[in-house]
Amino acid sequence: MADPRNPPVDRYADDEIDLVALFGRLWAGKLTLVAAVVLALLVGGLVAFNTPPRYQADALLQLEEKANQLGLPEGLADLSGDSPRAVTEIEIIRSRLVVGRAVSRLNLDWIADPVTAPVLGHLLATRPLPIPDWNFLTPYARPGDDIRLDLLDVPPAFLGQELILTIQDGSRFVVALPDGALLDGDVDVPILDAASGVSLRVGELTGAVGRQFRLVQLPEVAAITRIRDRLSVSEQGRNSGILRLTYQSGAPEEARRTLDAISQAYLAQNAERSAAEAESSLTFVEGQIPDARRAVEEAEAALNAFRQEQEAIDLSAEGTALLTQITTLETELSDLAAFEEEIAELYTRNHPEYQRLLANRDRLEARLDSLREEVRALPATQREVLNLTQDLELSREIFVQLRNRAQELQVLRASNIGNVRIVDTSRASNRPVAPRKTRILALAGLLGLVLGVGLVLLRSYLRKSITGSEDLEALGLSVFATLNLHAGAPRSSKGKARLSLVALETPDDLFVEGLRSLRTGLHFGMLDAHTRSVALTSPAPGVGKSFIAANLAVVAAQSGQKVCLIDADMRRGQQHKYFGKSRKDPGLADYLSGNAEQGTIVSPSQIDNLSVITSGRIPPNPSELLMRSELSGLIQALDSTFDLVIVDAPPVLAVTDPVVISRSVGAVIAVTRFGETLPGEVLAMQSALQAGGVKLTGAILNAFDPRKARKGGSSSYTYNYRYDYRSK
Repeated sequence: MADPRNPPVDRYADDEIDLVALFGRLWAGKLTLVAAVVLALLVGGLVAFNTPPRYQADALLQLEEKANQLGLPEGLADLSGDSPRAVTEIEIIRSRLVVGRAVSRLNLDWIADPVTAPVLGHLLATRPLPIPDWNFLTPYARPGDDIRLDLLDVPPAFLGQELILTIQDGSRFVVALPDGALLDGDVDVPILDAASGVSLRVGELTGAVGRQFRLVQLPEVAAITRIRDRLSVSEQGRNSGILRLTYQSGAPEEARRTLDAISQAYLAQNAERSAAEAESSLTFVEGQIPDARRAVEEAEAALNAFRQEQEAIDLSAEGTALLTQITTLETELSDLAAFEEEIAELYTRNHPEYQRLLANRDRLEARLDSLREEVRALPATQREVLNLTQDLELSREIFVQLRNRAQELQVLRASNIGNVRIVDTSRASNRPVAPRKTRILALAGLLGLVLGVGLVLLRSYLRKSITGSEDLEALGLSVFATLNLHAGAPRSSKGKARLSLVALETPDDLFVEGLRSLRTGLHFGMLDAHTRSVALTSPAPGVGKSFIAANLAVVAAQSGQKVCLIDADMRRGQQHKYFGKSRKDPGLADYLSGNAEQGTIVSPSQIDNLSVITSGRIPPNPSELLMRSELSGLIQALDSTFDLVIVDAPPVLAVTDPVVISRSVGAVIAVTRFGETLPGEVLAMQSALQAGGVKLTGAILNAFDPRKARKGGSSSYTYNYRYDYRSK
């Protein structure tokens, strides 16, 4: 006997991943996989076809860069800022100013659409489905239902709340207000209700009597937020100045009109901003013109006064040449200063390009200093005339530039042109961009497959059953036989008065051949047993233990052995149904309780050499009866008369009877069922028997299915071939 203090160790677990076995489990659960994929596709199809389509419109805008857009003189141009960049313009497009104008222009704060049914509302509203004519379905939308709203104005208390419009006979309808009041109206006739403050006009209304529509006027902020959520603005390429606008809506024309309104509103505000800048700049320039004119007059007066005083009429040819050269050099130096600001953003002062610019500037400054030295070498009169003439030319140039720029700004203000132009006007495709049915179905199928695989593997992990003899051997059990699945094997005997014996009806069946192998294995496995008796038990009911016991007894008797079959399951005994006996006949329970003698309970069967002891009448205390010494005495007496005593014992994990019975027999065999018995159940059975001082002699794997075994990667030996005598 095994030491009850050392319970069996679970050697079933295996850390290695067997890909063949994994694929086999998935293949065995293919129906679950298919069901999961089909269910996921159905759900995905429902989502794809029951989701309202979304159409997208797009447009292209160009941001034109103008370095001197305001028309300032070159000397004042640096005071003006750069053109707005793309990020700034994107935020302006999405601003409440621009979007709010589009909302006001198209009344985008109105919502007017049919009331749709829950869950399948879109399908019922767009597909010609056969819908029963039930009253509770009448209000919900059907294909062709439509409404056009020409006017909607509600008091602040009703903003964002639904007004339910119900179609009456003809062109009449009734509107239910949020406060419960009702308004009657006709199509194309304004409703001006002073009591509620609601103004309404329905331009068109299509639908059957009883159909309902919901009317909502959103608050301005909610309407703007609703448009913003559907609007997308992005720059095409880096620093390209090209903005792409997209807008999604439930109808292509609505998407196009909305995006066009947003584009026009942005264009208008940009032009207004440019005009405002031009107005501000014009005010500044016009304010400088009188000072510039005064500076010219003062310079002319100073030059004329000096000429009259010195009686000098004009510069000499030498002075004129010096003045021209000095003016030219100052202009070049001014250009170099502007170019240096640009180059400083690209290169350091040590860069060759920067060094060449500095060298050129030094050369021009040296030349200018030289010319100024020549000016100082002129006579004082000529030098003063030269300076006064230079001041006059500069004042005249500034005055002329300011006057020209003023005229340009006047034109710019009048033309109302901004620095943005529409490259591509708003267009919408007739093909919806969402929902993407193919993608949804593909993702649904993939998700269903993943869930199916997870379900199969989880079920396999949680219920890792015995699928081969190697699983039993991993638990420390010797496998006496692997019995093929037999279609006639009963899983339950409820309602059946008679059960058939396969060993008699189909003696050449593979299941019977396995029993013959079991008979041989028991013969050699019980050589050292103290009695020629074997108890067949199982971890749980429904594994085919009684079926095996009855047919094993027949096969053993057919080999010439004298066999006695004892039905020790006094609660649910089934052996009397195999051999045409009655539960009322004297049996084991009657003998153990002292109500029958041994000679009266052993009854012959229709098979030679086979006697049967049925379970007898159902006793109130089976466990207590089995613990009596009469059981051991009965088995000892039968051992002297029969060659083999087979005891059909109850399941170990159900009752304690098998533990008591096992102490009186020579061997204990556990019957397990392919694909159903769990390793944990076998371990629990071993522990229960060891706690009673009993050790399992071996095990039987019943109902082995070669097809499922191949799918699961099992390598159990089974009887797949016949070897019959054939006459020539």
